[in-house]
This record gives sequence, C-alpha cells and structure tokens, in this order.
Amino acid sequence: MLELEHGFRVVDIHGHLDHDEVAVSTHGHNVGPDRLERECHQAGVVRTAVSPTRRPSDIGYVRANNAVARLSVDRPFLAFARLNGPLAAAESPISTFRNLYAPRETHHTRPGDIEQYAYDDRFHGFVLDPIHDGLPKEPVRKELADVDLPVVVYCRDGFPPSAAADTLLNDGYPVVLAGFGGYPMAESRMETALALLDEYDHLYLDTCAVRSRDILERGLQEHPDRIIFGSGTPDVHPNVAVMEILTLDLPEDAMTRVFNRNPSRLIPGFAAGADV
Repeated sequence: MLELEHGFRVVDIHGHLDHDEVAVSTHGHNVGPDRLERECHQAGVVRTAVSPTRRPSDIGYVRANNAVARLSVDRPFLAFARLNGPLAAAESPISTFRNLYAPRETHHTRPGDIEQYAYDDRFHGFVLDPIHDGLPKEPVRKELADVDLPVVVYCRDGFPPSAAADTLLNDGYPVVLAGFGGYPMAESRMETALALLDEYDHLYLDTCAVRSRDILERGLQEHPDRIIFGSGTPDVHPNVAVMEILTLDLPEDAMTRVFNRNPSRLIPGFAAGADV
C-alpha cells in the first residue's frame, strides 16, 4: 500500500505482535516485527502499543509477554502485557457459583507478575480479554491499581461494557475499552460504552474496528478527550484504520486529539520525545 501523507503525528494504542510459531499457526498471520514496523511507517504511525495474540487457555502469557517486550526494543513499539485469570467473565448463575471456588492455576497471572511487568518501564500497560482469557482475582487487580498503568479491555458477547462497569471500572486504574466497547462491531455495546464515559473519569475508548462513522463522530464530538486511536494491526492494516479517522467530518483539532494528544496524555511513552 502507498504511504499516507496526512500531516498528523499518529500513535496507536491497539496492535498485536505475532511473536512465535504458535501465534502464527493459531491466527494464520505472518506479520513479524519488521513487517509490522514497515506497515505502521506507511500509515504515518510513529508509535504502536503491541501485545501478544491469543494463546491456548492452558499456556499463559508470561513467555509471550516477555517476547513482545524483547521484540519492541529499538523499534517504535510499546509493549503491553496480556493478562489472564481463573474467573469466568460470562454473566450467569453458573459462572458466579464457579467463581467462588475457582483456583488460580500456574498459568494464570499472579500479583507478582504485575509488579515485574511494570518494573523499569518494560511494559506500558496491560490487555484483558475476559471472554477468552478469564478475569484475574482481586489480588491481581489490586496490584493493577497500585502500578496505575492503563488496561485495554475487550468487551464481547458475555462481557459487555456493563459487566466491565460492575467489575473493572471500580478498581481505579485507567481502562480503555477496545473498539468503543463493541468489538467487533456491536453498536448496542458501543452506545452503552459512550454513556459510561459520563460516569467514569478514568474510562477511555479506542477506535479499533469501529466502522460506524456516526458513532465515531459522536464520540469525538461529545467526549473529545476520551477517544484514542487504535488500529487493531495486523488484523486491520494501519493505513485503513488511519483513513477511517481522516475521512470523518471533524475539525483538525479533533483529529489531533484522537491521533496524538489523548493517548500521549494517558501513556507517557507515546509522547513526542519518546520517538525512535
């Protein structure tokens, strides 16, 4: 694809890095760090937050997280650690009962992992996909509050934004709901997430795979400081994600906010002085 020339400084809170053969074979991707860096450069994206793609449920993410952090060195990437836990995210009486007795297995994230991830700025935030990876127990979430780094959260069927409000949004750390809380493309959940912005000052929404121009424009008009650009690369080419914002009927200042100002305020590693 051709390089975009748009004149904005763009940083991206939502990327993934296929770090090994397991991830590549599981997802069918073959996008290593060099190609990902090249595609981001084509789109004019100067920094991208990257986390591991989904792993088998019995493996865990420590090794994958460390691989992503290692591959981010001397590249324009910010490593985000992906977390998991023993608690079922689905809202049902059975899940509630099981969660009372759910043990933490060896492959689940421990409180000490959070402290280690946050040490020495190796990781700039975290990712939770409760439906696929489960929810951590309270000691892990307390440690998340202590380190106070942003957590990107996927809301899917079974864990809508209202479920995030009942659990994670009361913990106190910054939360970014992926895809306006409707990933992938569930507009009813996006509407709920937009309403939650009025209730939670530490809540943000990213633009990953939000295909509705009306919802994107509404979010940026009503909550100009709380919307953050996220591409979903490599599932979505960053060129495509950037163009979806550039073609909105919005003033230049709004685009500057979503592309750069808002994410840089939330994540210091995105600031202009951190460019490599």
